[in-house]
Amino acid sequence: MKMGVSVKLVGFAFLVGFFFTVVHSAIPSRQKLQVRKHLNRLNKPSVKTILSSDGDKIDCVPIHHQPAFDHPFLKNHTIQMRPNYHPEGLFGESKVKVGSKQEPRSNPITQLWHANGKCPSGTIPIRRTKEEDVLRASSVKRYGRKKHRSFAKPRSPDPDLVNQSGHQHAIAYVEGDKYYGAKATINVWEPRIQQPNEFSLSQIWILGGSFGEDLNSIEAGWQVSPDLYGDNNTRLFTYWTSDAYQATGCYNLLCSGFIQINSEIAMGASISPVSGYRSSQYDISILVWKDPKEGNWWMQFGNDYVLGYWPSFLFSYLSESASMIEWGGEVVNSEVDGQHTSTQMGSGHFPEEGFGKASYFRNIQVVDESNNLKAPKDIGTFTEQSNCYDVQTGSNSDWGHFFYYGGPGRNGNCP
Repeated sequence: MKMGVSVKLVGFAFLVGFFFTVVHSAIPSRQKLQVRKHLNRLNKPSVKTILSSDGDKIDCVPIHHQPAFDHPFLKNHTIQMRPNYHPEGLFGESKVKVGSKQEPRSNPITQLWHANGKCPSGTIPIRRTKEEDVLRASSVKRYGRKKHRSFAKPRSPDPDLVNQSGHQHAIAYVEGDKYYGAKATINVWEPRIQQPNEFSLSQIWILGGSFGEDLNSIEAGWQVSPDLYGDNNTRLFTYWTSDAYQATGCYNLLCSGFIQINSEIAMGASISPVSGYRSSQYDISILVWKDPKEGNWWMQFGNDYVLGYWPSFLFSYLSESASMIEWGGEVVNSEVDGQHTSTQMGSGHFPEEGFGKASYFRNIQVVDESNNLKAPKDIGTFTEQSNCYDVQTGSNSDWGHFFYYGGPGRNGNCP
């Protein structure tokens, strides 16, 4: 590195540190106390801490001391250490075939902190929340939660109708039946985010109820969110709500609810490697399904990691089944000077560019009432502004039902 560049970086780091010190000293003592209390609730005592190369601290917390058990209904809960049933037809993926060319599966995706250690049996890994993480939120109460939004119509494939809040989507969806889970293999990228208050994600939505004040939603996938995490890393995440993002639910383990049983995967931790344009492609498989016996909603990451479950009592509509499944991308467009931002969705390229350039979901499936994974019927698509972000579906014998999606945001046709 040239000396001039090095001096600039050091100077920038000094200014950032100085700015945080000044801002921190200006925070009212009452707010500092609130933040400290909240951190004490979230950051449970650990038996081991692992420092990740991206600056995260991963705490190995005894499984019975995780944040889920702060919930009053879980005080005497007996942890279900494994699901009673897996959906039938789960395994068997080995290679990706594109046209007549068969691509060997890429190296397995891991989380960055794995390079520096692992959590012992009987504990779960939890990304430690920092003071600056909470201070970036609009309030201590809202930290780790999506902003509450109003809805313009009672039914829509768009889960949080973004014309009013800047959220935009490019999704595939099914509705009109009872669904007991969903699966997809999701191409992983690191989209660029223009504004710190924006995010870009790719996920599965498990939805119940109307798109009003009673929406139930379970969500899982990957996201880049500077506001939530303080960086631009691609991270595994989950979310849930039972009242349309008003007062219930949160990202990852930032509130009580989701019960984690796995000691190897940390919610909210960086995943690596990510795909490159005209380069190696990487993807993750996510499955969410309802245990037919206990009724809890389980999540699996890849073929090897059953992560945990959302107890059925957290929900109203989803305590029975889902009425809609969605797969795809979502971004926040905060608009700058009346212009669309250049925050990318997926790879930042439009679907028509295809494999190695555009981001994809493949092998999308739903779980039926008999606990079988099957191909979805009558797949619809939705996007608010196809000139900014778009979606194109397809199917073949190797990828099953799939779609390419995403886009660059602001461009000549998306001003």
